[in-house]
Amino acid sequence: MKNILATLFLLICSNTFMTFAWYAHLRNFPHKPILFVIFVSWLIAFFEYMFQVPANRIGFESVGFTLAQLKIIQEIITLSVFVPFSMYYMNQKISLDFFWAGLCLLGAAFFIFKTH
Repeated sequence: MKNILATLFLLICSNTFMTFAWYAHLRNFPHKPILFVIFVSWLIAFFEYMFQVPANRIGFESVGFTLAQLKIIQEIITLSVFVPFSMYYMNQKISLDFFWAGLCLLGAAFFIFKTH
């Protein structure tokens, strides 16, 4: 159980950094040169990898998640991080489509995990 929680925690951290690396520049640096934005995004993405790589290793080797299971977990976490980021940091309106997307991800999780 400890390794499952470690995997989930590391994936949440990783996704938080990833989301900021990919999208925060749209708010923070809209008029900066693209090479500057890429450099800053890569600096943030470095920390994403510092969490993502150990998360996948622990999840795969210690917990026994399959690659597909790790990917589906990551996608669910991505949506769980992206929605609040969109709403609170980027001031975007969230539609009912996010709910439907979440249900689709739960369906994907059901089918990926049903044999284990």
